Amino acid sequence: MLAQGSCGAGPDETSSCANSLRGFVPTSDGKTGGAQQCCSATREEGSVNRNGLIDSDKITAARLIGGTDKDGFPAEVAWEAAPPARFDADWRGLHADAERETEVRLLWTPETLYLRFVARYRSITVFPDADERGWRDRLWDRDVCELFLQADTTELRRYKEFEVAPNGFWIDLEITPGEKRDLRSGMRRRVEIDEMARRWRAVVALPMKSLTARFDPAAVWRVNFFRVEGAVEPRFYSAWRATGTSEPNFHVPEAFGKLVFAQAGER
Repeated sequence: MLAQGSCGAGPDETSSCANSLRGFVPTSDGKTGGAQQCCSATREEGSVNRNGLIDSDKITAARLIGGTDKDGFPAEVAWEAAPPARFDADWRGLHADAERETEVRLLWTPETLYLRFVARYRSITVFPDADERGWRDRLWDRDVCELFLQADTTELRRYKEFEVAPNGFWIDLEITPGEKRDLRSGMRRRVEIDEMARRWRAVVALPMKSLTARFDPAAVWRVNFFRVEGAVEPRFYSAWRATGTSEPNFHVPEAFGKLVFAQAGER
């Protein structure tokens, strides 16, 4: 059975230590602030980036050729031009679980960055309610796929965070030293759950104007992708580029990989 999620256009709170440390946004000195810190942002000695062995430290966004469908999303065939990045290990690059593998592909136009998550799952846990936009506070306390994105690489501690849940709920945040705020990016999403294949998929459309003042396809951005699954601890905290912290912490921009923008026909 294929269950269809919601489509729509897309502010914020803090969470506990094992939920991406939303209460611990980076400060200008590279430490975390905003609450009593219970998870270190220091990379753990001996941590492994297993996913990096699969996809290295770079992902390529392919130029979208052709138009979009009636809802403004790329046609299914268009995604074949985008090289995939896949990850199934935890935030340290350990304890791989193939039944929770996540695949990410990206497409771009001068106006929009498109992102597709395909997530295998063992279970799904979501909030039953959100506001009229589908925005949900503390979304990270349930199952999500996440994008951390930095277009301006001159300021390590400033980046943007986007999350989408299996039922289409979402949140977008601007992370800056010592604080975070509602981004109001205009994010749109389309979500489907394939119960027979035990896989959920989210396609996200992000206006370029919400990501950078002037888009330059020759620029190299910094990025990381994450996944959270599970109703109770220990939950599954997965990362494309391992953060290497002793406890789950996604807010480690030093671990971000590279995002490059390919022209038509390039990979």
